[in-house]
Amino acid sequence: MSTKELLLNEIEHCPEPFLNEVLDFMNFLKTKSIQERLETTVISESSLKKDWLKPEEDKAWQNL
Repeated sequence: MSTKELLLNEIEHCPEPFLNEVLDFMNFLKTKSIQERLETTVISESSLKKDWLKPEEDKAWQNL
């Protein structure tokens, strides 16, 4: 059985109050993932902007 199938099976037999907690946790995980990607982007920006601000970069992108 796949993980998804196992989860669906557990959900089928789970009391409603637990389902609310499971849903909250899933939403937390999604938010956490988005936050981590955003942090990585922000951290990367300072090192990447050195290359972005070079005249040859402007020239390479001028036709787009």
